[in-house]
Amino acid sequence: MRTSRLTTTAVAVAAISVLATACTGQSEAGATDDPKAKTTINFWHGWSSPAEVKAVQDNIARFEKAHPNITVKVSGNINDDKLNQALRAGGSDGPDVVSSFTTANVGKFCSSGAFTDLEPFIEKSKLDLEKTFPKVLLDYTQFEGKRCALPLLTDAYGLYYNKDAFKKAGITAPPKTMSELAAVAKKLTVEKGDTYEQLGFMPNFHGYETVVSHYMSSWDHTYFDENGKSTLATDPAFAEMFTYQKKLVDSLGGYQKLEKYRGTFGDEWGAKHPFHTGQVAMQLDGEWRLGMAEDAGVDFEIGVAPMPVADDEADSYGKGYLSGTIVGIAPASKKQNAAWELVKYMTTDTEAVVNFSNGIRNVPSTLAALKSPDLKFDPRFKTFLDIAQHPKSSTSDGAVNGAAYQLTIQDFGYQYEKGAVKDLQGGLEKTAQQIDTDIAKAK
Repeated sequence: MRTSRLTTTAVAVAAISVLATACTGQSEAGATDDPKAKTTINFWHGWSSPAEVKAVQDNIARFEKAHPNITVKVSGNINDDKLNQALRAGGSDGPDVVSSFTTANVGKFCSSGAFTDLEPFIEKSKLDLEKTFPKVLLDYTQFEGKRCALPLLTDAYGLYYNKDAFKKAGITAPPKTMSELAAVAKKLTVEKGDTYEQLGFMPNFHGYETVVSHYMSSWDHTYFDENGKSTLATDPAFAEMFTYQKKLVDSLGGYQKLEKYRGTFGDEWGAKHPFHTGQVAMQLDGEWRLGMAEDAGVDFEIGVAPMPVADDEADSYGKGYLSGTIVGIAPASKKQNAAWELVKYMTTDTEAVVNFSNGIRNVPSTLAALKSPDLKFDPRFKTFLDIAQHPKSSTSDGAVNGAAYQLTIQDFGYQYEKGAVKDLQGGLEKTAQQIDTDIAKAK
């Protein structure tokens, strides 16, 4: 489970903008601590629910049993704002091992020196990363050849659907293309005056996980060209996605009506989530939603499928958007060798990854763990295991200013869907120029 992604990303972008000038990126080559000596290291993470915190503690207990000389002091519920303040300050009370839910900020973490370069540790341990992790996960834990993080569990996004609502509407299978999604969403929508008795799908960009980056996984696309310039206005996939989303918004009642209905939704992380309550019949969401919906005691049968894909890319059905938790070493840590032992254990030990995955109901992040018979999941969870391994699954491209460009695109999406921007191509060109300007300033 994650905290609200847009809020987390916005906070992280603001915090990291200060970090670049404050962090020296101390070289891990100078680490002289003996990883076999008795020591205590600090691990900071962002999980907060009782079940998640217990899973973290259980994982740490297994590590300490395997490494009796290393004691791990754990601090939870640490968001990127708190993390970056500590990384700037340094000191013995700060973290040695750090984790973040914001994969889109890896470009900033790596380029600014906020996280230590892990390559010397990887070479020393003779890890073959390509045989250990799926390619997309390797992509989002490095930037421009510098690897400053490793993946610690994965989030895979798919489509949840209310099987009872499908049966009532005479729909026999989940949609596989975006045109099918639009048709099914319309068929499932039951209007009630100026609101809805049931909405087939919430398309608005404020609709929890229906953000630009997650929609874009249904189209083959790239955010930057070989020169690092934004392709927002030149890659036709973006215009196709925005056109599709706006048409879907209009066909389901229009922006204002949908926003009014959205105001009746419960908290994304609570029992009154609109999918749980039956207010929406389909939901784009991550793998954690299955467990949360079951815990909420929904009174209908839940179906899970990959997110539909662009009509002309039907052969890529099964792919999806991937992100996840990343973990690295604080550059100011004086115990980097011991810290590496914890990072290596949490990210590459199959038993550790499987047990942690079982504990917090996230997708395993190693190839071996993905195939482990010890995974204890609802059979429907296999959909997300398959998405995580699909060769065309994707994530957001890295940038030197982290997730700032994603927020810029998202802000444009808000204006376009409500009709404030009439000229799509002109708006995309202006937004691309802003992205390029911001990145140039960051460099």
